[in-house]
Amino acid sequence: MDITVLDKALDNLSQKDRELFVRLYRLAIYQGRTRIPESMKPWVIGQFGSLEAVTGQKIVRLTNTVTSEETIFNPLRIKRPHDARDEECFSLDSLDRGLDIFDNPEESTSADVFGRIKGKYCITASNIAKCDEWHGVVIFKEHHPLHFNEAEVADYIDAAWRWAEAAHRESPANKYFFCSWNCLWRSAASLIHGHNQMMLTRGRHFARIEHLRRAALTYRHRARRSYFDDLYRIHRALGLGFDKAGIRVLAYLTPLKNNGVILMADSLNAPFKRMVYETLACYRDRLGVESFNLALTTPPLGPTRESWEDFPVTAWLVDRGSLANRSSDIGALELFASTSVTSDPFTLMEKLRASKE
Repeated sequence: MDITVLDKALDNLSQKDRELFVRLYRLAIYQGRTRIPESMKPWVIGQFGSLEAVTGQKIVRLTNTVTSEETIFNPLRIKRPHDARDEECFSLDSLDRGLDIFDNPEESTSADVFGRIKGKYCITASNIAKCDEWHGVVIFKEHHPLHFNEAEVADYIDAAWRWAEAAHRESPANKYFFCSWNCLWRSAASLIHGHNQMMLTRGRHFARIEHLRRAALTYRHRARRSYFDDLYRIHRALGLGFDKAGIRVLAYLTPLKNNGVILMADSLNAPFKRMVYETLACYRDRLGVESFNLALTTPPLGPTRESWEDFPVTAWLVDRGSLANRSSDIGALELFASTSVTSDPFTLMEKLRASKE
């Protein structure tokens, strides 16, 4: 099973699940056609494996009609030529060497007005160049961002949440929490040293999360069902979702970038933090991911005028590609139209299922 035959997989669903898919998604599958000159044929065979792989390629365009997310899948694009860094420019083994301002955070970083939150494996700082009035950093004691275990990941999340609670006590109007982990330069991290960032904003949540809240609420009013429940149900029906200890895990059908995963839970509990770790460990150990983005949000910390009915504690994860690749994985298509990925959610789910066993 792979994404290029998703239309065939829909035929195997029950009528209710097919109706659910149509309620959530629009699927289009195209065939890309091209003429290959004789002079190019040896290169095409060497680069892509065969002429037929190029002349008969399938493009899958999948749209979430509730949230307007759209992803274009063409696994062939992973084989297109890249300009890679010289191997001697870096090595993963060297990433824990050298000093930076996070190596001695209490002396070289600023603190929030309420002080610092200290965990067993981390400490917080106030972000010196803020994106919001409350914008902090969780600085890991471990320098290397890919050297993490379950206890450390849980501690990082706990510290970010305790920071949010402290900021909320200081400024009760700030109640919308967002936490992110950008791992290494492909993910837009400015420093190699492992760290999370978190913000607590006021007025309303950040735009993309507010858009999701509104879309889910509109869906509930129209379908009289929970969008998040139905999203999980169709992923599970297609073999792209499972539940572990109450945590719903989705190899997402319309990810922003490669190997997109969504985790959903009722609270920021221990099983949720464990699943965040297990997903990151799967990325690192089974998929060979070197750079990733993780985002985490919760319903507001205090009462709001708007409804957050059904909205779960949610984490989104994506793979940002090889550190040796010079080209960006985001271009005009992603910025202004739709996103294009080269990974397959069915392959991703195989790895995620293997990790939970």
